[in-house]
Amino acid sequence: MQQGIRRLLALAAVFAVAFGAVYLIRNGPHGFARLWAGHKADESPEFRPEHYTLSDRAPLELGEVGLLARLDAEYIKLTGAVVPSVVSIDTTGTRERRLFDGYGRMRYQAVPIQGQGSGVIVSHEGHVVTNYHVIDGQEKIQVTLPMVNGQPGKSFPATLIGEDRLLDIAVIKIEGDDKTTFQPLKFGDSTQVRPGQNVFAIGNPFGLGETITRGIISAVERSLSDTQKDLFQTDAAINPGNSGGPLVNLQGEIIGINSAIFTPDRDKPGFQGVGFSIPSNDVKDTLHSILERGRPVRGYLGVRMLEGGVVVTVGPDSPAEKAGLKENDVILSYDGKQIRDATQLINLVQRTRVGQKVSLRVWRSGSELTLEATIAESQTETIQMPSIPQGKIRDTGEILTAIGLDVRDLSPQERLRGFNGVVAARVRPEGLAGNRIRPGDVIFGVNESAISNSVEFYQFLAASVAVQATTVHLIRNGQPMRANLPVLPRKEEETQPESAQPGPAPER
Repeated sequence: MQQGIRRLLALAAVFAVAFGAVYLIRNGPHGFARLWAGHKADESPEFRPEHYTLSDRAPLELGEVGLLARLDAEYIKLTGAVVPSVVSIDTTGTRERRLFDGYGRMRYQAVPIQGQGSGVIVSHEGHVVTNYHVIDGQEKIQVTLPMVNGQPGKSFPATLIGEDRLLDIAVIKIEGDDKTTFQPLKFGDSTQVRPGQNVFAIGNPFGLGETITRGIISAVERSLSDTQKDLFQTDAAINPGNSGGPLVNLQGEIIGINSAIFTPDRDKPGFQGVGFSIPSNDVKDTLHSILERGRPVRGYLGVRMLEGGVVVTVGPDSPAEKAGLKENDVILSYDGKQIRDATQLINLVQRTRVGQKVSLRVWRSGSELTLEATIAESQTETIQMPSIPQGKIRDTGEILTAIGLDVRDLSPQERLRGFNGVVAARVRPEGLAGNRIRPGDVIFGVNESAISNSVEFYQFLAASVAVQATTVHLIRNGQPMRANLPVLPRKEEETQPESAQPGPAPER
């Protein structure tokens, strides 16, 4: 046993001598000193400061980039002049959410909601313009003024004066004290805006405080829907929270109200280089109408058209019917302006003064003729609810459950492709819509009323089906169609089997 240990120790000694000889040959006599110093450094590392010299001169003098320096100073001056007129808007409220229980019955649940957006002061009295969707359905509106000299701005409650849902504009008034002064911005002339023009978008994204982004007008006369037309497209960043803030020119004038961004992700919207603003002339017109009459005023002709100006429907007792317009007429010009599409015609009609007579050049059965229409005031802002005999018809939830149709709002991509209305998402076979409407149908009207979102659609549909046979206008596979829904039977009629029979199939 002892002899084995001695042999092991002898082998270890031979190995150590051999390793030392090889290390000495490769590293020289100083190798062991460096090895020992490294071992000591590992035990207690000692930091040795580095020598460094920073540059004390800019690559260029300001005089060498004088134009850019002046531009920089002017951008700062513009920001200082405009930002004091831009406010932050915080809202709180509740919204009803439609739920279905295990038996397919619809229930409503109140859900608290909070919102945040921007606005711009447009009067010395404290009137603020913002987007309608910023304050839609909110019960409390609070406005925070901009920061002044590093101090947070004061917050005040605000009241809603009026809204233009189609244009997505709302007017609110700050309930300030007598000592509060407001700095309004002036409206510019949006007809003078041109692609390539420098613009600045001001708002309060994500609640961070007033911010300003710079860009250009990328395009004019862009459309997101039949109600939002002739928008300005800009590459100035319009992030969530910028909605309702102003788009200004180099003079600090309002040339648009920031309204929407294009993003492929609806759950996590973010700026993708494409933003949209409502032209200032349209905003100014609706502002005057709201302040003077309490509501927006628009022209109304009373037609629904396909692309290319083909008349699909003429409203009863409308200016169009009184002028002699008929289905399948093609409107070639309106008040001397050639018509390119339905969106252009709607825009021209809505901007026409109520009571004004306009000439219509129409193509009918192979020949042209000229008609004259007197423009009336549009009533599309008010949802007309047919009278319902009390105690005879189910409530709204029961009516919609019996119809058996769920819809969703259009996505931004669908609106950019020119679709209007809502999309059928779920159709229950046992409901009134079961064999008449299909998932994927784009619904753009109920009876003679155009619809733009799901809330409006449900209100029109429930009110109509409760008392009368209802026509739903839709597009399926690119083709316009009509689905006829029968009147929902009253409670005392539910026992009659014939009342539950399905109506006619959709017709062209």
